[in-house]
Amino acid sequence: MKEIIETIILNLVDNKQSVEVNEKQGEKSIVFEVKVAEEDMGKVIGKQGRLAKSIRTLVKAVAGREQKKVTVEFID
Repeated sequence: MKEIIETIILNLVDNKQSVEVNEKQGEKSIVFEVKVAEEDMGKVIGKQGRLAKSIRTLVKAVAGREQKKVTVEFID
């Protein structure tokens, strides 16, 4: 799943070197923390958060197949 998130984010941003996707494993869930450059944050979140919501929906769909609970957080 981390690869899917990285692929999506890298195709959206201009500054590809600043992209970081960290995975934190919990007992029942996985949290992905996405960090991008400040100037690229708007591109990742999108208008009214629509793009961020779409990314979360896509990751949750993939996680549903694997019986896992996943959240994606965008960090400044």
